[in-house]
Amino acid sequence: MSRMAQEKHYDITVGTTTQYIAEQSDESADKYVFAYTITIRNTGNASAQLISRHWVITDARGQVQEVRGLGVVGSQPLLRPGESFEYTSGTSIATPVGTMRGSYQMVGEDGARFDAAIPEFTLSVPRVLH
Repeated sequence: MSRMAQEKHYDITVGTTTQYIAEQSDESADKYVFAYTITIRNTGNASAQLISRHWVITDARGQVQEVRGLGVVGSQPLLRPGESFEYTSGTSIATPVGTMRGSYQMVGEDGARFDAAIPEFTLSVPRVLH
């Protein structure tokens, strides 16, 4: 009996946590700084490399910042099935509450290009959202 080659299945899961950085913020100047930690996990059955990122950052006034760039924190991690990569970065917005969402542009081991969605998450100064 011949075994058929298993079809490549790319699946990247993104998890997030956020933290308000009071000591870098200046509320009187409408500058609210947040750190966010991202965990990128390869939940598929084939290796994939993160090539670039695209962020959409929106404050409570609807002001949008778009950020595009190569890699994350100076790295283009290759994730084998079951592996994860975690990093922490930061952003600042002009209001105490905002959101971030986006995508990572990935290349699979067979050269296939695909986007891994970064689900929207909230940036919030503690005690602002109830």
